[in-house]
Amino acid sequence: MVSRREFAGLVGIAAAGTATVGAGALALSTPALAQQPAAGSTFDRVRSTKKLRVAGIVGTEPYYHKDIATGEWSGFCMSMARDLAKSLEAELEISETTWGNAVLDLQANKIDIMFGLSPTPSRALVVEFTRPIMQNTFTIITKKGLEPKTWEELNKPDIRVAVDIGSTHDLFARRVLPKATLVALKTPDEATLAVQTGRADLVIQVAMLSLVTVKKNPNVGKIVIPGPAIRQPTCAGVRAEDSARFRTFVDNWLEYNRSSGVVTDWITSSLELVGVRKEDIPPELQF
Repeated sequence: MVSRREFAGLVGIAAAGTATVGAGALALSTPALAQQPAAGSTFDRVRSTKKLRVAGIVGTEPYYHKDIATGEWSGFCMSMARDLAKSLEAELEISETTWGNAVLDLQANKIDIMFGLSPTPSRALVVEFTRPIMQNTFTIITKKGLEPKTWEELNKPDIRVAVDIGSTHDLFARRVLPKATLVALKTPDEATLAVQTGRADLVIQVAMLSLVTVKKNPNVGKIVIPGPAIRQPTCAGVRAEDSARFRTFVDNWLEYNRSSGVVTDWITSSLELVGVRKEDIPPELQF
């Protein structure tokens, strides 16, 4: 039989052994845990690293413009990105992307925000959107002699409508002008050329693009805004995450700059960089 003193000694040994094993397990697990990166929100990461990651798209003036000689970026989306970074007390890191890859870059955590996106339902399944930066009006560039007052005047088979395949313009035309003859082409430039060559009667573009198109090539046609005016919001996309802190901050920052007229100034200044002056903008267009 084991005495009480011997039993107490055995318990002490067992307890010490357990403590030793536990400490060893903790020692083994601690480095493994330390190797795991902290899963913080976008807001926390930007504030801690002091870096805001954005992307630009070459050749999409006035949204984005990259000077090939200097590598410097401009355009109203970059003006917004720089001001947002300043407000967050962070430096701006810029990478290149495309409209098609921008959402994937957000999902892959390559960038923190992408300016200039349309908040389509399919995109909203995988990323989140801020409040609108502006409302982009749908316009048409028409051949001479065609100046419709309404969209319904264009909704007939003898009207040939050029669009770039898969774009917002394409989706809009199919919804609003289902009876018109659609001339679907690969790129916006090809769609514009179709009007110049007589293959189409008009091309649909949002105002930000049609203003630049006609300024670069006045012979392509005339900008017309059929009624009723139909607009589409342009937003910034952010990564979908549990914390809404970053999106809320951007929304507040946007509201502050929009209400004070700064957003409009950024847009008009960027249009001027590509030759579009304030007097070139139809009065019914509001950014």
